[in-house]
Amino acid sequence: MTLSNNNPPKKTGNKVARWLRIIHRDLGFLMVGLCLVYGISGSLLNHMNGKDPAFKTTEASLQLDKELTNEELTVLWADKKLPELKRVLAIDDVHSRLMLNGGIGVYNSATGLVDYELHSKNEFIYWINKLHYNKVKGWSFMADLFAFSLIFFAVSGLFIVKGKHGIARRGKWYLLAGLVIPVVYIFLA
Repeated sequence: MTLSNNNPPKKTGNKVARWLRIIHRDLGFLMVGLCLVYGISGSLLNHMNGKDPAFKTTEASLQLDKELTNEELTVLWADKKLPELKRVLAIDDVHSRLMLNGGIGVYNSATGLVDYELHSKNEFIYWINKLHYNKVKGWSFMADLFAFSLIFFAVSGLFIVKGKHGIARRGKWYLLAGLVIPVVYIFLA
């Protein structure tokens, strides 16, 4: 009695596709945190409108006495329990720059009006923006790993889906559109 093997030998292409799916899946799970960092930060940075999204600016005005000297201004400021006044600098004969802890202001001695702004940091946004800009020591390795992972996802994804939704059929049109969109933007810019 002879034993026959009814299982045909597996094709090499199936092994490659299988490993592409495994690596694509596991690397995808590993990169979720980095995708969130770059996605959230990138969106915020795209819509900055001239303001750093990591900082919130609060503007305020205050009416003080006219013609105060720097010393009088400093004493009066402290009495009002306002943000710490670190220094007063002359801008011109009428205006003085107020260097505040976490902000800056201008005192107009002719009117007594002080306009100032305070800046507070949103720590979460501040740190994800630092990561996005690669301004954290040692982050280059993770940024490069993420960049190479995106390239791998793009290329491996082309070969994972088979059949009517794969690259040989419907997928090729999406691929073509995905390549044309950035090219069109370059020519229109």
